Amino acid sequence: MSLDGELSSVRLTLDLWHPNCWAIEATDRTGGGVLAHAVYNSPKTDEERPNTVKGLFTAFGDTSGEVEGLLDAIRDSEHSGEVFELQERFGRARNTPGNVVSEFFLEYDPAEMICPTLLENGFVHSAPVRIEDGSETWKLCFAGDRSGIETSLDDVRETAGAEVTVTSITTADAPGRSARTQRLDALTTAQREVFEHARETGYYEWPRETTTRELADDLDIAKSTLLEHLRRAESKLLDP
Repeated sequence: MSLDGELSSVRLTLDLWHPNCWAIEATDRTGGGVLAHAVYNSPKTDEERPNTVKGLFTAFGDTSGEVEGLLDAIRDSEHSGEVFELQERFGRARNTPGNVVSEFFLEYDPAEMICPTLLENGFVHSAPVRIEDGSETWKLCFAGDRSGIETSLDDVRETAGAEVTVTSITTADAPGRSARTQRLDALTTAQREVFEHARETGYYEWPRETTTRELADDLDIAKSTLLEHLRRAESKLLDP
């Protein structure tokens, strides 16, 4: 997908897992978490050694021991290189992710990064990546029409062997957009599909023209899954 021209106003938050990631492995084994800020190219030193990249990260946790345990787990990962600690400080600012944070550089193999795959499929990084409990949270803009998001996400899943869940999707405010449209844009793709199908088939008519069992059968999903998506959609749409 080309990134020429302006970005669309679609913004997404993804919960993402992919293989061979030192941060996912380390946070799955220990407490605390990691913020990924920026990645820099490292020069190639000889013909035998592959190119590497060096990233700037913040390890965070409730205690110094938790942060140190996380850094040790990162060092032990076969997918990480040398850790260069910069400083440790106790968190006091409102945006500090933990009681104790430690900034560090880490050199690693760019082949194990998922950001190039996201970029190639039109997803542009818009905030630091937060990694906790063996999963990454990405805040992204989508460079393309909203209707192409699901296809692009499927390409990311297939190319990177990733597990991807959309936890939020919104469209930036624009002149003339109704409050209803803005609320609908707050729904995930699955929530919107379930809600729109329920509305179109008379679930919200009185008396109801369909049941949740029939809706679940129509969409080929479990009734419990349908109810979860529907209740979440209704909560977002009715929230004052």
